[in-house]
This record gives sequence, C-alpha cells and structure tokens, in this order.
Amino acid sequence: MRLALLTALVMVAFAANSILNRMAVGPGHIGATDFALIRAVAGAVTLAALVFVRGRALPFLSARRIPGALGLALYLVGFSLAYLAIDAGIGALILFGGVQVAMFAGAVLSGEAPPVRRWIGAGLAMAGLGWLVWPAGEVALPLAASGAMLAAALGWGIYSLVGRRATDPLAETAANFILAAPLCGVALLALPGVGTPASGLGVALAVLSGAATSGLGYALWYGVLPRLAASVSGLVQLSVPVIAMIGGVLLLGEALTLRMLGAGLLTLGGIAYGLGAFQRTSGSSGS
Repeated sequence: MRLALLTALVMVAFAANSILNRMAVGPGHIGATDFALIRAVAGAVTLAALVFVRGRALPFLSARRIPGALGLALYLVGFSLAYLAIDAGIGALILFGGVQVAMFAGAVLSGEAPPVRRWIGAGLAMAGLGWLVWPAGEVALPLAASGAMLAAALGWGIYSLVGRRATDPLAETAANFILAAPLCGVALLALPGVGTPASGLGVALAVLSGAATSGLGYALWYGVLPRLAASVSGLVQLSVPVIAMIGGVLLLGEALTLRMLGAGLLTLGGIAYGLGAFQRTSGSSGS
C-alpha cells in the first residue's frame, strides 16, 4: 500500500509540472525555453543543498551518471523544443506513447516478461489517452517538433530505466540535475524564445516546478523505481495526463467535457486492468 501511495504521489508531481508549465508559459509570463532552463537549475540547486545538509557525497563517478544526466537533459531540451511548434495534447500523446514503448522495450531487453494483461491494459490506456488529447479539426504534426518530442520520450525512458538501479535516490537525482543543467543551458541558448521577457511570476513558477515537482518529485521517482517492474512504471505514467486534466479543471478553470470524462475513465481503467486490480478484487492470483 505504501508503494502504491508513493507512486501515486509521484504521478501527481509529474502532472503538477504540466499545470505549472501551462500557468507560466500559456499566459506569456515566461518563454518555454526559459522555463525549462530555470526548472533544471532550480532542481540542481535544491537537491544539491539537501544532499550537503545530510552530509552525503554526490555520486558523479557512478557508471549510471552519464546515461542518467544525458537522459534527463534530452528530455528537458526535447520537451521545450517540441512545444515551440506542436499542440500540447498531441505532444503529450507522443511523449507518453514514446515513454511506454521505451519502458516496455527496456523491460523485454532486461529479461522481464510482462503478462498479456499488462500489454492489453497499456493498449486500452493509450487509446483513452489518444481520445483525451486528440484535438478537434485538422491536426498538424511538424516533423522537427514531433522528432523532438520523441527524443524527449527516449530521454525520459532512459532516465527511468537507469533509476531502477538507484541506491541513493536523492544524491543520484541531484547529480543528474547538476550535470544536466549546463547541457540544457548550452542547448536552449540556441533556441528561439530564450530571450522572451520573463515576469516575476513566471520565474517563481519555474523555480517551484524545478525545486519541488521536478527535483523532489524525480528523487521520489528514483526511490520507487527499484521496486517497480519496468513495464509497470511505464504503465502508471499514462495516468499523468488524466491527473493534469483534473488539475486543470480544479485549478485553472478549464471546462470538463463528456469526452474528457470518458477518455479519462478509459485510461485509468486500462491502467487498473494492466496492473491486475480487477483480478485482485475478484480474488484471482493472476501474475
């Protein structure tokens, strides 16, 4: 039960990142690339301070540091690049679809054999997610932006797979952020929109996202990942857009439609089925 609650808390933190991003970038309080860079720096500073206060060292020399930091930087940069030219809903679909593929591929390559139920649940959840985020009318899929979001999905998949071997979640996440922040800075300085004037509110929201829902949220993610199968960690992340949708309705005054309700229920139902919730409820001992 504790693992389930911690995992749910992480998913809420991930969804909060989307809400904070929309609150900051949507009304023009800060540019998308500025938000990403401040988010990375704030996460690095906050986590490093916590590690030092606890008297622990930062594991820069760990063999996991290079793929962890590169995966995180690829995610942050690709995410910002994509949203310069792609619809938010389609971006979420590409991102979480790509993450799902990466996590399931990692599971298979590592010798994990996800049960058929988990594949079916993932398919149902992806169908619900597609229904939830697909925009009405003509859909534009810029090749460069779509590629950037796929790169972000690959980066996050790598970051999550590396985290399954984490032994000191806080210190390892801090080291990842510290190494990823300058990589983000170099990449983002070359992108249009970096010079967009940022208001105090925009900067504050970016710092909150980086320090709390990204930095601490990702550290907690590294804490639960070793206890989750790769396919399970990929499946539960499909709940993030639904949680973000609920947050948008409650906090941003976004309208709740029957389509959103139906798609959200289909997504969550697919996740529940994939995790075996219905079998456990009925007393089955399914895998």
